[in-house]
Amino acid sequence: MKSQNNTIKKFELSPSAKAGIIIVNMQDKEVEEHDISKPHRDNHCQLMLAINGTFKLNIDFENVEFTAPALLCVFPDEVHHIIEVKNPKGWMISFDPSLAGKEVLQLLENKIDNPFLLQKESNFCQQLTILMDLIEKVQVENTNHYTQKSIHSLLNALLGRIAAELVSSLSLNKEKENRSIIIKESFIKLTKEHFKIWKQPAQYASALSISVAHLNDTVKSLTGSPVSVHIQEASIMEAKRLLYFTDNSVREIAYEVGYDEPVYFGKLFKKVTNHTPLEFRKKFRD
Repeated sequence: MKSQNNTIKKFELSPSAKAGIIIVNMQDKEVEEHDISKPHRDNHCQLMLAINGTFKLNIDFENVEFTAPALLCVFPDEVHHIIEVKNPKGWMISFDPSLAGKEVLQLLENKIDNPFLLQKESNFCQQLTILMDLIEKVQVENTNHYTQKSIHSLLNALLGRIAAELVSSLSLNKEKENRSIIIKESFIKLTKEHFKIWKQPAQYASALSISVAHLNDTVKSLTGSPVSVHIQEASIMEAKRLLYFTDNSVREIAYEVGYDEPVYFGKLFKKVTNHTPLEFRKKFRD
């Protein structure tokens, strides 16, 4: 069995970050402050623009392989690590989620493909390159209040340009369909934030100011699964992370993901994954 820690390492923004944002050029060999080849998670967002190179990463048990040019987003609490990178060129920008507009951030989290492949000669790719390069250049200037404001504005211009590209590729024609998708995506976001405490559909319906029946009908029509299943799956995903990346007992993990009865948790885990917690740990880690 692999040697494991009792927690999944979680990193904050680099001390070098100014006002909640830092951009790193991939060709700078001395930039990493922690080992990104080891599974970890962050309390901030990361956006990679790769304009050259081949990449292999793992994000929440899914291998992600691509050849540049491409965009890649990693959101807070997703467990990830680099497996292999060759001839990288581009930027990685890390930023506090509070710097991005809620609507834009939600659009990115729900709509962007990882990776989002680009056409090198397209206006979109060239515009992203210009914005990343400009953010890097402004970052190295003497910092004052207005420098930071300009970097924040450039970040939002970058995110807004990506959001515009995503929206242009969507075929959402009817207002009713748009509203249903907003409800579903808002619900999924809430499950990620509150799964440890909110176990009842009514808690999510109340937060969204709709009835439980309307929430359930909307989510099930778009995903094929009822609200209760999505709430359970959010807890089970966190449990998988803890089973794989820590040596915590099943009882400890059950409590960590919001279940006071470890036996019930074990039965739920098997129902969702077809493995008991210990079977999952042995299959994926031993």
